[in-house]
Amino acid sequence: MRAVIYARYSSDRQRETSIEDQLRVCRALAARHEWRIEAIHRDEEISGSTPVGARPGGNALLADALADRFDALILEGLDRLSRDLVEQEKIVRRLEHRGIRIVGVSDGYDSSAAGKKLHRGMRGLINEIYLDDLRHKTHRGQSGQVSRGYSAGGGGYGYKSEHDGRGYRMAINEEQAEWVRFIFDKFAAGWSVQKIAFELNRLRIPSPRGGTWAVSALYGSPAKGSGILNNELYGGRYIWNRSQWVKDPDTGKRQRTERPKEEWQIEEREDLRIVDAVTWEKVRARFKRNRIEGGTRGSGAAVRTLLGGLMTCGYCGGAIVANNARLYGCAARKDRGPDVCRGVLAPRAETDKKIIGTLRDIVLDKNFVGVVHELLDDIVNEAEHASAQNDKAKCSRIGELESEVQRIVDAIAAVGISGALKERLQHAEEELSSLRSARAAIAIPKAEVKNFKKRYAEEVLNLQDALSGDIVRARAALRDVLHTITITEDAEKYVWAKIKTDQRVLLKAAGLSLEVVAGARFELTTFGL
Repeated sequence: MRAVIYARYSSDRQRETSIEDQLRVCRALAARHEWRIEAIHRDEEISGSTPVGARPGGNALLADALADRFDALILEGLDRLSRDLVEQEKIVRRLEHRGIRIVGVSDGYDSSAAGKKLHRGMRGLINEIYLDDLRHKTHRGQSGQVSRGYSAGGGGYGYKSEHDGRGYRMAINEEQAEWVRFIFDKFAAGWSVQKIAFELNRLRIPSPRGGTWAVSALYGSPAKGSGILNNELYGGRYIWNRSQWVKDPDTGKRQRTERPKEEWQIEEREDLRIVDAVTWEKVRARFKRNRIEGGTRGSGAAVRTLLGGLMTCGYCGGAIVANNARLYGCAARKDRGPDVCRGVLAPRAETDKKIIGTLRDIVLDKNFVGVVHELLDDIVNEAEHASAQNDKAKCSRIGELESEVQRIVDAIAAVGISGALKERLQHAEEELSSLRSARAAIAIPKAEVKNFKKRYAEEVLNLQDALSGDIVRARAALRDVLHTITITEDAEKYVWAKIKTDQRVLLKAAGLSLEVVAGARFELTTFGL
């Protein structure tokens, strides 16, 4: 039998040697059964709560299963596969459905044994409770450390952790603290966050993550206390347990959520103050003023542009977004400054018009139109075939029901009506009526398809108006069709849009060129950089 071994360890109280220990016991089991090991998949320092498909080794394991490359999966235990009860059940069912035998060496699970569902259900519950218990104990330990004056996590930019033998204490990182004060002083003096980011990048000051500074790192979210300008620790106030990370059951991704205020642990820590009280209050006053005047940087605003974010800058590879009501521009230059990217500007209206015009020319090509018509004909033919099969089945069932109704009527005439006969007759007549109505409604819209073929060119010529009607749906459609739109500027200050379509779309079937240079050629000399 062909076998695959999967091993995993998380970072909590485990070591890399744990993988080798797991492999050793799994190999021993394979040797006892004389199974041939086809592959070994492993994941290191990955939690058991992480979805299997989101792990490198787990993803490779699932790929091998789908490709039918093994017959048995050997694990140290089901907890190596997942510590999430729902995720475990989903993966196990998927593998066993494909005829794969799953064997756990230490927990004794064997998918070929009787009572396997009860066994894995109990193991899955135990594994999930273990995670909940670990989470609770970790949180309790962190809370205790905070109450004793220790740190339960880093304070962010401007701080460092120092170990005293019993725990970690936060201390000010004077080199970074200098730039925290610089940010607060400039913002209090009226500088915009963009100007501050530009200056930090011009001075080559590393950001908290070691790269360049962005507006989001400075402004963050006042409501969530994120961003340099909203970190209350700089004002001498330490807040812990403000938020928590919760896994979305649909996506498997963790999301940050706010805890109730009564659960926050707040301490006044003047020893950790970096920004003086006067400057701190000036910054808070400016934030308050911005909210009153409607100047708060919003998040999650509705999309208003057709192509913003779908184009990339030819210099830095960043996104091209709406700079203002008239222009598209490089997001990196807008938020980080010219020292990060020289940037490129393009008129929004003309960019939309010319890029959509290029797309329109492609889909009006006679080869493309021919493929569209062929696909429409195929769809109609398939629908007709399916409809015929469906209609045949309906006719058969209608005949059965008509006979059943007649038999019930004859029975009522012979012995009289009863509750049971009345109910059976009612159900049969309702189903018969429903089937007759459904059969009468079956119609293949050949006339509509023929009409669409005639209107195709007219609809495409009005493509831009159609796309402008529903920006969200239009952007989704364009994202599927347009793989990349790269905006660059030549030596003569003309802007070029290079469009590369996705090879998975209909353009490939039409045999068209997949790289075209748009006729969008417009001057930027009047805008300046």
